[in-house]
Order: sequence, then C-alpha cells, then structure tokens
Amino acid sequence: MTTPAINTPYAIINDAMHDAGYLQLGQTPNGEQLASNMRRLEDLINTWQTQGLKLWLNVDLPVVLVAGQATYTFGATGTIPMNKPLRVVEAYYIDANAVRRPLIPLAWNDYIRLGNVTNQGAIAQYFVDKQATLLSVRFWLVPDATAATGSVHLLLQTQVTNPISLTEAMNFPNEWRMALRWGLADDISTGQPATIMARCQMKAAQYRDMLENFDVEDAPTSFQPDPRSQYATFRFR
Repeated sequence: MTTPAINTPYAIINDAMHDAGYLQLGQTPNGEQLASNMRRLEDLINTWQTQGLKLWLNVDLPVVLVAGQATYTFGATGTIPMNKPLRVVEAYYIDANAVRRPLIPLAWNDYIRLGNVTNQGAIAQYFVDKQATLLSVRFWLVPDATAATGSVHLLLQTQVTNPISLTEAMNFPNEWRMALRWGLADDISTGQPATIMARCQMKAAQYRDMLENFDVEDAPTSFQPDPRSQYATFRFR
C-alpha cells in the first residue's frame, strides 16, 4: 500500500482549517482558500527561519580561497552561486596538511576598528555582512599565497525551499508537521470565536516549544568569555 503524503502544503492547510473551525468533517478547502493559506504558510515558514537554529538546514560549505581576495559572496549573483544562506554559524580553516583551526567572528564594531583590512597573511577572523540578496563574508587577514593553499569551511544555515505546489513533499522533517499545522491554524483563526482562537494559540505555542526543545545538538555546549575588550564584561559568545 502506498504511504499517504501527509507532509504536503495541501494536507497542512486542510488540517489547519479544520483546527481553526473553517471546515467541518468531510469538507475540503476551495481554490481561494488554498491560494490564500498557501501564502500564509510560506510567510510562516520564512519568518520561522529567522528564529533559532534549525539543525537539518546546517551545511558545511568549503570555500576555495584566492590569494589577495578578501570577500566572498553567497547568493544567486554571488561569487559562490547558491540560494542566499541565512547566517554563518561558525567557521574554521583547514591548511594544506589537513590541520584545522577555528576562526573568530567579527561584528561590525570589530571590523570597523581594524586598522588595515588589506593586509595579507594567515586568516584568523571573518566578518559577515548580511544584505537583501547576498550574504557577504570577508576574511581577515586577507589570504596570501600560503593561506590560499588551504580552505575555509563555513557552517551555514541555509534556507528552506518554499513549496510551489500544493501536493509536493515539503522540505521539512515529519516531526515539524504539527508545529506547522497549528502555527498556520493560529495565524488564520483571527475573527473566529474566542475559544477557537485561544485553543489554536495554545497548541501553536505548545508544539513550537516542543520542536525547539528537540531541535538542538545532542552534544553539550560550552561557553567562554568573549576576549574582545571593547565589549561589556561577562559577555559570552
């Protein structure tokens, strides 16, 4: 027997509309409702991507270095063409002998304070400039000929591919389905009776919290004081 496709936009919209009281048992959404709620589902997905770490979206991307080139851009028109990543989580350098060392991230304040951003040498830090269509990464020091024999690996949080068809399998693990379903139900329940709105809000928060508590690394996380002196004491990164 074929397994039913439950993790599709149509299935989530249909269930969300039942949860929000717009459909009764045996009813199905019409074309206008599907089009409207498909847009709302995509808005919900795109907004949720800005909040927190989604482990299955992490990609370890090697960057081929060019001597004398400090800036590398990621996006449809970037030096590395791809869907624009949301953020750089971490970065490390691998030299020609396959020895790794971590790179330190720079904030705008750090980057502005650098005396000379054109000096070449071994890469120690990186600065991420987030723009509307591109994510730009600048390395410091600028890689020289020796540094360019190695490569930088960026741990990127990539974007979820938005669905374009109501019946396609969504780019989400199955464990995300309940959070998406009740998140959409909460979003579309405005104007419904107060009891329905309250239930949708409660369920959306419940499943979102459960999902966020699950979607973390299994290994423990360690903290260390931020060594950059211009920041407040006890700031952690």
